Amino acid sequence: MRLFLVRHAQTSSNVGRALDTAYPGAGLTDMGLEQASRLASVLAAQPLDAVAASPLLRARQTAEPLASARRIAVATLDGLREVAAGDLEMQSSPDAIGAYRTVLVAWATGDLDAVMPGGTSGHEFLAAFDESVQAIEDMALTAVAVSHGAAIRTWAAARCRDVDPAAISARALVNTGALVVEGSAGSGWRLAAWLDEAAETTWGGSPEPPHHGVVGTCRLLFFNGCPD
Repeated sequence: MRLFLVRHAQTSSNVGRALDTAYPGAGLTDMGLEQASRLASVLAAQPLDAVAASPLLRARQTAEPLASARRIAVATLDGLREVAAGDLEMQSSPDAIGAYRTVLVAWATGDLDAVMPGGTSGHEFLAAFDESVQAIEDMALTAVAVSHGAAIRTWAAARCRDVDPAAISARALVNTGALVVEGSAGSGWRLAAWLDEAAETTWGGSPEPPHHGVVGTCRLLFFNGCPD
């Protein structure tokens, strides 16, 4: 299958650089609502069988314009949620973001025993995300899953056979940016495309003009201190 793992659009917590991971989370800003609408336009030419989203408000709001345009319902899957910040929830200090980042880097590079302060291990996170990806695979050949920056990149680093985790940690995933993965749970996954800056992005092989591209203001990496 072909799966677009899309980061949600902009929220006030992105602007304030807060570790906002609990349910329901912040909703989209005015810019975020515009980004969600634009995402539906950018993907208009893509054949899609399903649209899924994390249960967090920002992910569902991002998915709704796309699903509405296709006249399909959004499948809400709990495993697509952001990596829970645990004791660091809603903190924005450099120390808190650094602690969150340290665990994510550990998971991305294979140390799944590392535990988020007051939260879960990499084993638990990946098992939940894998379950949601399997559910999407069972329902579709081509799908969009709206999730979160840390969750998407950590899962891709762990599960895509053709990527260097260090390289994933060296690139940003902006609001409504996406990683496109192809394959299956049985055969494995490969990273087919990384869709971010409009001028550098291709959707389905066709360059998109800047005004239709992926947009966002949070351009630092989650590994380098950009909370989702």
